[in-house]
Amino acid sequence: MSDRPDWAVEGRDWPNRGASRFVTAGDLTWHVQTMGQGPVVLLLHGAGAATHSWRDLMPMLAERFTVVAPDLPGHGFTAMPGDNRQSLWDMARRTTVLMETLQIRPSLVVAHSAGAAIALRMSLDGRFGEAPIVAINGALQPFAGPVAPLFRGLAMGLFVNPFAVHLFAQAARDPARVARLIRGTGSVIDDRGVELYGRLLRKPGHVAGTLGMMGSWDISDVLRSLPQLIAELTLVVGTRDQAVPPSVAQEVLASLPEAQIVTLPGLGHLAHEERPDLIVAIVEDVARRHGLIEETQG
Repeated sequence: MSDRPDWAVEGRDWPNRGASRFVTAGDLTWHVQTMGQGPVVLLLHGAGAATHSWRDLMPMLAERFTVVAPDLPGHGFTAMPGDNRQSLWDMARRTTVLMETLQIRPSLVVAHSAGAAIALRMSLDGRFGEAPIVAINGALQPFAGPVAPLFRGLAMGLFVNPFAVHLFAQAARDPARVARLIRGTGSVIDDRGVELYGRLLRKPGHVAGTLGMMGSWDISDVLRSLPQLIAELTLVVGTRDQAVPPSVAQEVLASLPEAQIVTLPGLGHLAHEERPDLIVAIVEDVARRHGLIEETQG
């Protein structure tokens, strides 16, 4: 049995499966979903997730946009890099290669949690031009304080320890544990969403990809470079987020006063899964401001 999620097993009834394809870009085979017509919107999920986290949001956005959503390296059905390099820079570089292979240039980027940091890195590197970024509960802070090296070291230690990774995956066979993990983010999602997270977390390869990303996390260069960002940044903040403190958005605003904050009362870290309709409204508002779509005629 493979340690990686199997498309014929874990992906047998994957959300929006008809929009899926597998693309070789650079040194990886990627799982990518594409649907809709119109300006291109790129969706970048966070650590530990995959395209399933956009399951309800994608079809709604596809009514007015071409929506492209990959599983990030080592996550979901995208292969783990052979060199095991999952730093922010490596993730941004590989995602850039994927965009070049697909021959797309996003007009707008929607990114969740750690995906927001990847989006900012790519934007700062000139990969999106002035395409606006909507960051949903963006993980835009370093691991804080003197325990930061310890936390990164712990994540990397678990990543390189197959026994620990398999133990975590084994524990995820208990649906109640997965449900508690999701509730710990401050979000309440439907049973289908919890089951899909559990489906991935039961695979040691996906767990290793998540821990490898966390162990390599260093956002300090991005934070120092924020004043150079030319793209409009909208920070969507769920007031119940237990994974990324809402105060992080205010800290970003101190470095980038032009950024905008949109607060979603009562929603947690997975706000885009709890209320995809609210995220669609925010994305459409940004798109209208930038002339990407016209006002809906009522």
